Amino acid sequence: MKPEPLKRVLIANRGEIALRVQRACSQLGIETVAVHSTADRDQLHLRHASNTICIGKPAPIDSYLNIPAIISAAAQAKADAIHPGYGFLSENADFAEQVQRSGFTFIGPNADVIRKMGDKVSAISAMKKVGVPTVPGSDGVLTQDNKLNQQIAEKIGYPIIVKATAGGGGKGMRVVHHSDELIQAIELTQAEAKAAFANGDLYMEKYLQHPRHIEIQVLSDGQGNAIHLGERDCSMQRRHQKVLEEAPALEIDSATRSKIGKLCANACIEIGYRGAGTFEFLFEAGEFYFIEMNTRIQVEHPITEMITGIDLIHAQLEIASGRALTIKQQDIQLNGHSIECRINAEDPHTFTPSPGTITGFHAPGGIGVRWDSHLYSGYTVPPYYDSMIGKLITWGTTRDQAIARMQTALDELTIEGISTNQALLQQILKDRGFREGGQSIHYLEKQVLEKK
Repeated sequence: MKPEPLKRVLIANRGEIALRVQRACSQLGIETVAVHSTADRDQLHLRHASNTICIGKPAPIDSYLNIPAIISAAAQAKADAIHPGYGFLSENADFAEQVQRSGFTFIGPNADVIRKMGDKVSAISAMKKVGVPTVPGSDGVLTQDNKLNQQIAEKIGYPIIVKATAGGGGKGMRVVHHSDELIQAIELTQAEAKAAFANGDLYMEKYLQHPRHIEIQVLSDGQGNAIHLGERDCSMQRRHQKVLEEAPALEIDSATRSKIGKLCANACIEIGYRGAGTFEFLFEAGEFYFIEMNTRIQVEHPITEMITGIDLIHAQLEIASGRALTIKQQDIQLNGHSIECRINAEDPHTFTPSPGTITGFHAPGGIGVRWDSHLYSGYTVPPYYDSMIGKLITWGTTRDQAIARMQTALDELTIEGISTNQALLQQILKDRGFREGGQSIHYLEKQVLEKK
């Protein structure tokens, strides 16, 4: 592929990630097209875009999930590429395919790769072929044969977890501790999966009881070059939703990091992956178990940027233009420690969404503090979208310093007019178990939230 510099990129998203992409494009001299719903006319990135186009009503299905409207906007604005951000259509293979068929560059992997890695059964199969460790499981989609499913579960060993192949965000999964619960669990999960994803296919795997959630960041150019940029620990979760992330992960030495990272990079080459991506693992007793791959930029990508100095959005744009990776694995050095807190517009006790107008706002600052957000005083948080309104990131030469800077930054952050989860984040940072580090994905709910 002969490199063709991107000249105009349509940003098919909203909020902080749209502003993040806008900034990256601006720094590279790339014009931008900002699409928005009628509820998002006051989005901050619209002020800096070369062109803005309204693509529909507030509901995502009428705007940010409206594929014809987005492609029509790209044609109208004469864009040459589309950046999907995260969420919405970012991992929709049909969208990627239609973007490419319409003559635009999709800033991400091709549709076939998205499909393969978006289906958890085919993703696990692909990883097994290249030696990436996986959780013991059913090795395929479950059938309607109850006896066979019982045999599979017995072979894996209880507890097991039944999952939807198209699942995500904590939906379409159910833990089973005893054989007499299995059939009903399969039926309930299948019904839930059909309702949420229009796909009732399920698979089964061993349920790890005290795992951590560790993910490996990769960059691959689709031309035979791939690297990893270390790992992130995303174990502080509530209902399978990440609340706080940090990098690097504790208790993972350089040899282990290099081994698992190399496997992920090699997997990218084998599947023909192009762009930024993340391999997600459960980590228990020193062992990694692959669970899924996110074929897009992650919400928590800034903490990897902070410890590596690599701009991941810049890398996405350069790879999409056809440039081969110039960064070599030996160039990647992890420096210090970084923490990210997700700031959500929600009640810190009930977690009920809290849309409304920001009547007062102050962003924290200082050495090692980064604030990624589209908020400003007078901005109205709409009720139609995800409650995350910003990301507070700190860096320090040590984990203790990164934590101390985060505590100060959270104290400084002022968001008035709505409720946010700042109090919960402050509680986590003071928690003894969190400060010790290395806690499992169940720790936040069982040890922190139950104390509230």
